[in-house]
Amino acid sequence: MAIIKKFRIKSFKKSAPLIYFSKISISFGKRQILDDVSFKVNPGEILGLLGPNGAGKSTIFNILTGLLKPDHGNIFFEAKDATEYPIYLRTRKFKIGYVPQYGGYFNDLTLFENLYAIAEILIQNKNDRIYKVNELIGKFELDNVREIKAKFLSGGQRRKLVICMALLGDPKILLCDEIFAALDVLTIQMLKEILVTLQNEKPQMCIIICEHQARELLSVVDRAMILSNNKIIAQGTPSQLIKNENARSAYFGEFFKFN
Repeated sequence: MAIIKKFRIKSFKKSAPLIYFSKISISFGKRQILDDVSFKVNPGEILGLLGPNGAGKSTIFNILTGLLKPDHGNIFFEAKDATEYPIYLRTRKFKIGYVPQYGGYFNDLTLFENLYAIAEILIQNKNDRIYKVNELIGKFELDNVREIKAKFLSGGQRRKLVICMALLGDPKILLCDEIFAALDVLTIQMLKEILVTLQNEKPQMCIIICEHQARELLSVVDRAMILSNNKIIAQGTPSQLIKNENARSAYFGEFFKFN
């Protein structure tokens, strides 16, 4: 599939990162999941996480949201140590939006009702609330299904719904977990265009995508990391990664081609 992005951001105007994941280690029982992992994410950047099953990609998301607390290390948002912050506090204080791989919506509520339920929590003014919901419905071309219950929406429409729900709070950090999973080619293309458009429209927001579909992820990110054996074994732009011997041996294989 053709590369969707015509550019990659390689440098950033702001030196201070939005996220600093500092020397994080975590184990589940005797099983080490992350071992002294560090990385930074800058405003305006789309970062991809790749790696085999069990490499720690979802664990990184759970630590970022506060669902898990690391055994060692710290997580900083805008230079503020948030390691001890509970989920609700870090989500609101640092404006984190999350697009889960599965669910994330109320089956028996309509698309509009789903969005309005979240807007009631995040937006105090009623007029602003209605305006924001309608704006997102229009922006994502969901007007024709606004009164349809979520359980009757297509896979692509549900994925757009949960993205809209994540954007209601105008997040500075958007986490997308397996956003392309179990979708057809045209829907995946649509979602990639949405992500690139968001980057253009919201230059102060960073997006992190955890994904197994390497070609789809590499076509939209500015930078990606490969996790294997509890560590980051390679990182860089898509073109740098596919030439990296560690990345090829641990994840891509010898015959992987990007375009």
